Amino acid sequence: MATKKAPVFETSIDIELETRQQLIKVLNAQLADTFDMFSLAKQAHWNVKGPQFFQLHELFDLIAEGLLGHVDIIAERATALGGLAMGTVRMAADASRLEAYPTDVTDSLETVRVVADRLANLAASTRQAIDQAEQLKDMDTNDLFIEVSRDLDKWLWFLEAHLQD
Repeated sequence: MATKKAPVFETSIDIELETRQQLIKVLNAQLADTFDMFSLAKQAHWNVKGPQFFQLHELFDLIAEGLLGHVDIIAERATALGGLAMGTVRMAADASRLEAYPTDVTDSLETVRVVADRLANLAASTRQAIDQAEQLKDMDTNDLFIEVSRDLDKWLWFLEAHLQD
């Protein structure tokens, strides 16, 4: 069965249709990964165990809350450009490029490693999205991704500090 191509709606935004289609594709890829990362951070928040439980429980929740805000902004940019935000849990799971969360990880430091690894991958793809938006001359989407990148790097710093001597 052939999949139906998502419509792109008319808008008065002065970006060519083909460019908007490319941007919407980039935005939806980042939306899937960011929404997946949100659920991954919540999984870690709920299940972390060990002597640093409370601090990590709170940190994972802070990260999840921030990611959820970015999910909304990314989705809204896709729709502002005339696209459809592909943002259900099932859509995100099908499209995410992040490695799945291992269900057998609950130890404090191993949980930090798992979350940090996925967050680093999201940060790397976000930097690629920054470059793509700039190449497509959409500085608004570029700026959006720069803001997301700044937060991802900060949260990665918070996590990696737990792993450093």
